[in-house]
Amino acid sequence: MTYKYKYLDLILGLFVAVLLISNIASAAKIVDLGMFAGRPMIFDAGTLIFPLSYIFSDVLTEVYGYAVSRRVIWIGFISLFLMSAVLILVGVMPGEAGWLSTNAMGDNAAATFGQDAFDKVLGLTWRIMLGSLLAYWCGSFTNDYVLAKLKVRTEGQLLWLRTIGSTLIGEGIDTLVFALVAFWGVLPNEILIDLIIANYIFKVGVEIIFTPLTYWVVNRLKRVEHQDYFDRNTDFNPFKLGAS
Repeated sequence: MTYKYKYLDLILGLFVAVLLISNIASAAKIVDLGMFAGRPMIFDAGTLIFPLSYIFSDVLTEVYGYAVSRRVIWIGFISLFLMSAVLILVGVMPGEAGWLSTNAMGDNAAATFGQDAFDKVLGLTWRIMLGSLLAYWCGSFTNDYVLAKLKVRTEGQLLWLRTIGSTLIGEGIDTLVFALVAFWGVLPNEILIDLIIANYIFKVGVEIIFTPLTYWVVNRLKRVEHQDYFDRNTDFNPFKLGAS
């Protein structure tokens, strides 16, 4: 898939890295950035970097076409599944006695090592794993499908409309699916709603802010790669991994 192009392998590597890092961060911490437009900005830490994966998807679909982006989505999906499965397996395996110990730090403070520390940072539950996989799969394919269709409909014009429009739909599905599968019944409904709204606003906001950079990257790649694909006759079946 990459031998024809100069930068496709680089984009693939960065895409997978962003995907894995964001999912680890999502499980590790909930961030509170205060109030914005009268609502609390509360979201999982992975949201800080995850929007970049949608920008990469936009670039892939815009330059190389839906079929190439579809393969990249599946590579990311398999990578995410393997990482999550390994972390869950490691989490349930018995730990060595010394690794499980707790060491005192001062009179009233203690640093917890071993299993508690692992669970707080890397401990994935089956709900977080399932939510991440479903949200990523549904949101990414929706994003790329909408962008590819809009490119044909607009005859390659109005790139900002395609990138932002596809993100509005794709990120909306991604955010809703992940939050409901991972946190429904775990977080209070009020916090869950705030989490969904804050995640969505932040993700779409990143896409809008990065639009000038997206323009620059897309235009440069089209020149260097000699590629500007239009999905006029593409089979959009997400389970087909062919070249068209």
